[in-house]
Amino acid sequence: MLKNLRAAAAILVFCFLTFYFLDFANILSAKFNIFARLQFIPALMSRNIVIIFCLIFCALLFGRIYCSFLCPLGIFQDIVIRCSKNAFSKKKIVYKKNNFLLRFSIVIICAAFFFFNFTIIIAFLDPYSVYGRIVLHLFKPVYLSANNILSFIFNHFGNYTFYQIKITMLSVFSFVVALFSFVIIGVLALKNGRLYCNSICPVGAVFGFINKYSIFKIQINGEKCANCGTCAKNCKTFSINSQEKKIDYSRCVNCFNCINSCPQKAIFFCANKNKNKNFPPLDANKRKFLLFGLSAIITAPVAAFAQTKEKLLKNRKIAISPPGSISAKRLLKHCTSCHLCVSKCPSKVLKPSFSEYGAGGILIPIMDFERGFCNFDCTICTEVCPNNALVKLTKEQKHSLQVGRVVLKPELCIVHTQNWNCGACSEHCPTQAVKMIPYKDGLTTPFIDADICVGCGGCEFICPVRPQRAIYVEGNEVHRQARAFDIEEKDDKEITDFGF
Repeated sequence: MLKNLRAAAAILVFCFLTFYFLDFANILSAKFNIFARLQFIPALMSRNIVIIFCLIFCALLFGRIYCSFLCPLGIFQDIVIRCSKNAFSKKKIVYKKNNFLLRFSIVIICAAFFFFNFTIIIAFLDPYSVYGRIVLHLFKPVYLSANNILSFIFNHFGNYTFYQIKITMLSVFSFVVALFSFVIIGVLALKNGRLYCNSICPVGAVFGFINKYSIFKIQINGEKCANCGTCAKNCKTFSINSQEKKIDYSRCVNCFNCINSCPQKAIFFCANKNKNKNFPPLDANKRKFLLFGLSAIITAPVAAFAQTKEKLLKNRKIAISPPGSISAKRLLKHCTSCHLCVSKCPSKVLKPSFSEYGAGGILIPIMDFERGFCNFDCTICTEVCPNNALVKLTKEQKHSLQVGRVVLKPELCIVHTQNWNCGACSEHCPTQAVKMIPYKDGLTTPFIDADICVGCGGCEFICPVRPQRAIYVEGNEVHRQARAFDIEEKDDKEITDFGF
């Protein structure tokens, strides 16, 4: 019963989150991102105390239920394990010792990087963000291809329910990272069950520690147990020592496979019967390791995380961070590169960065106007962000928010170089920051008023000049309000005072 309830909840969460990333037609509105906001690292990055408290409280009561049915990457591994059930049945499953050193080394490193607001390592290890990148860069092209095939078939019979979607690779580097993650995690799950969760994942290590002291646990009745080893064979985390009738609770994810498989009905999920509630003593090696790790956090040099800015677009000197980010500096403090905003952007303006933000900003979303421009009325990216990396904006706030300023290079404009009328940049400007004024011989030339520009990129996208645009958007280090005050770099509480 418990296993079936857990499996049903896990399937619901997994399907919902996966489709939320795949949903190019925005069938699910931004209000349906509740499962994304319930993820532990996004809640931690957004300082959502309520969600963090609820997750930890539930872990103290029921153990690692988060890893069991809320974590999409954990559920993905369960699916792989389920598909490889026949391969597992031919293997002799034995109890494996806990790799304490590796697990808490990763936790301490992530804590150090989090302390210094350097989220690149967290972005690469956060299970939710890892799965989000896999869905966006690997699963979504397949999903779009299936949609295009259906569109071709249905359109042939006069039914236009489906429509063609252009399939593009957002970033070669992001694709390689997603493919590498998919292969490594898939192979580990295929051969070693939830090895990734219990050896590499920092969230799994944190909840594993809490699980050791949870009130309700899976327990073995030694009098009924016949040492048949069936429970150990069905344990996806190799955490059951059937010979000694013990369970390593730091690795158990409460999948309840052991309860269902036990022929003697000797395994139960019940309140902890151990009357000694004191924490077990740490051995000398673990104590030394923890002391060393804490000292490393305190003494880690901030200078090692200095970021160097490079640019791929020759014109632009400052990368354009998405609306609601307030600044690239703030974005890097909160974003874990789950790419949900990239997936949901209807204009396809957002893409994963490579070196635009510097060494610490790899995979962080960036605005790019090669395939489109930011819709003047669109605020979807700020609504779906689970990390509060993009502060939610209203349409009115978006209309006056300046993420960058228009820059004109008259010497490149075809009006000047080829004596042709154009005006495309002015036609695509929603605020008329670009206007056409008389030039010569009946021609008109662009004239810019950068103070009322919002940095939507409409002018840059439509400009026919290549390879360098005659008109482009230069990013603002800190987002401003058009023709108003500058938003200074402040903490989140002060930012809300500006209406953001």
